[in-house]
Amino acid sequence: MEGNVPADIVTLIDDEGVEREFEVLDFIENSQGKFYALMPNFQLADESLNSEETYFIFEMIEENGEEQLVEVDDDVLLDNLSEEFERRLGTI
Repeated sequence: MEGNVPADIVTLIDDEGVEREFEVLDFIENSQGKFYALMPNFQLADESLNSEETYFIFEMIEENGEEQLVEVDDDVLLDNLSEEFERRLGTI
């Protein structure tokens, strides 16, 4: 049953040490790196954002031998990734 397939959930810790749960929507791996589209998991979160269609894009990096998700700083790259994720997710 497709409706009962569990979502991939990741927990991120923000700059203030607060844990946040996110659902992995999709990922893209290309010559620039590996990038994830994550949506806050409203079923697990105590708070909600203004729009359930809000998602965030993070880059997977390796630091000190550990994989970490970090924000994408390059605005042009972020715009290109947003367009690709939205095309793949069927939102545009």
